Amino acid sequence: MSRLARSSLFQLTRARVAEFLREPEAVFWVFFFPVLLAVALGIAFRNKPPEPVQVGIEAGSGAEDRLAALGASRELRAEVLSHDEARRQLRVGKIALVVLATDPPTYWLDPTRPESRLARLEVDAALERAAGREDRFRPAELALDERGSRYIDFLVPGLLGMNLMSTGMWAIGFSLVQQRVGKLLKLFVAAPMKRWQLLAAQVLARLVFLALEVAILVTFAVFALDVPMRGSLAAFALVCLVGAGAFVGVGLLTAARPKTIEGVSGIMNLAMFPMWIGSGVFFSIERFPAAAQPFLRAIPLTALNDALRGVMLEGVGIVAVLPQLANLAIWGGVSFFVALRIFRWQ
Repeated sequence: MSRLARSSLFQLTRARVAEFLREPEAVFWVFFFPVLLAVALGIAFRNKPPEPVQVGIEAGSGAEDRLAALGASRELRAEVLSHDEARRQLRVGKIALVVLATDPPTYWLDPTRPESRLARLEVDAALERAAGREDRFRPAELALDERGSRYIDFLVPGLLGMNLMSTGMWAIGFSLVQQRVGKLLKLFVAAPMKRWQLLAAQVLARLVFLALEVAILVTFAVFALDVPMRGSLAAFALVCLVGAGAFVGVGLLTAARPKTIEGVSGIMNLAMFPMWIGSGVFFSIERFPAAAQPFLRAIPLTALNDALRGVMLEGVGIVAVLPQLANLAIWGGVSFFVALRIFRWQ
């Protein structure tokens, strides 16, 4: 047996890998669940022609003429409704606008809903054309048909980043707290090895599965969902490696003190919840107020998602994502150092 194979760090890492492979549930959540989630979201947000906007026309004088005018527009789907039914459907979001039976017409809508503002423009144009307005010109349209502009293209890097965060933190946190509860950490401390090796073995075991975990999801996304990979594989691998390392460090920190599974679960949910919402996994962080942007960009999942999207969708190189890599390296390094200092070994 070589010197490397006899080292404490190697043996601890191998034990952690074997422990993971003996847990079918963990294998499913790490390798297969992200693919199933990508399939489900890819079906839900697949490219399809836009649906006509649903609008209502209040029953009364002139309702049939307005129905004919709105029916001439391909962008609208109109129906005549009673006042109470129109109010109900508008309240629950089944229709975007109601044309009230007044002369001139009154548009009843919720101005905070984007589809209502679109419906107002389409309804106004259709009714004015029916009243004799002539368009001064008819602009041509040029459709954007380029890979990288679909919602699924935006979503896949976010799912990959979220998966790296979740698996890194949960795998490390639960493992350490289970060992603490079962008094294994106390035995490890008494064993002839350095304490940092036990924590480093957790990191190395996590990185063993990183390549396979990333390869499964990205291969499926590229070949089944046609998501582009414009950047170099070297830059992409570096971003994934640094991102996974950062969340392993954060996972170590969250598991440094709790004595129970319930305790570490609460701390991890507290740490991950803001990142699920505010790191641009499912929608752009530009939707948040400008005052919140600096804080959102400072959290590690935002940096990882931005770097992954830059490499995959825009084809940027390592230099362009250095700020995000520095962010992740700081989070991972500081978290690992603090965890080592405050770690509860018994």
